[in-house]
Amino acid sequence: MRYFLIFFLAVILFSCDQKNTPSAASNGYFNNSDTGVQAGGIKMINIVTPVGKFNVWTKRFGNNPRIKVLLLHGGPATGHEYMECFESFFPKEGIEFYEYDQLGSSYSDQPTDSSLWTIDHFVDEVEQVRIALGLNKDNFYLLGHSWGGILAMEYALKYQQNLKGLIISNMMSSCPDYGKYADEVLAKTMDAKVLDTLRTMEKNNDFKNPKYFDLLMPNFYAKHVCRLPQWPEPIMRAFKHQNNEIYTMMQGPSEFGVGGRLKNWDRKKDLPKITVPVLTIGGNFDTMDPEHMKWMSTQVKQGRFLLCENGSHLSMWDDQQTYFKGVVSFIKDVDDGNFPQKK
Repeated sequence: MRYFLIFFLAVILFSCDQKNTPSAASNGYFNNSDTGVQAGGIKMINIVTPVGKFNVWTKRFGNNPRIKVLLLHGGPATGHEYMECFESFFPKEGIEFYEYDQLGSSYSDQPTDSSLWTIDHFVDEVEQVRIALGLNKDNFYLLGHSWGGILAMEYALKYQQNLKGLIISNMMSSCPDYGKYADEVLAKTMDAKVLDTLRTMEKNNDFKNPKYFDLLMPNFYAKHVCRLPQWPEPIMRAFKHQNNEIYTMMQGPSEFGVGGRLKNWDRKKDLPKITVPVLTIGGNFDTMDPEHMKWMSTQVKQGRFLLCENGSHLSMWDDQQTYFKGVVSFIKDVDDGNFPQKK
């Protein structure tokens, strides 16, 4: 009888403890409000453009009416795949989020009309995606990485009334400054002979020469794009699926500076117009100047800076704990109303 009572009390205590410990399942995170055929959160969204209608791919993870994060990948046209690491961090924090391939990328339609590949088009596309997903000022966080950071800034400058928070990851507010940093800082860390060969090939427009990327990979990409000794499969898959026609047209031939349609893009003077809470993120070994990204956080009305001390351009991979701890903290502080306001 004595042992039975001990066992009975243990069961009651365990049950109480379970009830007092909320889980993603118990708080409705995995509740699916979709009806009809279930597609694992995937939704193709119809986008209207001046040259026709197209479909873009999105995938939803979780359910949180207060926090919904739309991820904007880099490139342009690299696709969502290298951002799949968010799947390992956001769900356990109860953060609803969406992976999304911009038009021309990976699982989305890939039209060939080059008039589409402009900042204005992509800003309008993000707004159409927002509406289709039902995101609004009470729950909508926009996280843009690299080119996605440019897109996030441009979206905020036009549609920030729809935003609850903005995250600019590993992107400066000026492409001329980005190019200057590549030329005057990063290039000087390279072996002189390697740099001279790269510059000669660039001058001769010899970008299709395999030697160009054979030199860039160990001397630039492995040091400033992702510093992991072996690049994870999602990164490799994203690069494999990258739409190089769009990438080259807008960015240029590589990450070693910028030379395409984005070459003269500059929004430094417009940062004070962004009034929603903003987190800027930079890595010590980034292709972008971390000091510039820190400065950006002081120019917006409500800013915070996150430095990934061991991170490069893909800090969400090579400094994951710092990156995601900072991003989650920012989102939850904004959600709780604890984000510091400027005096």
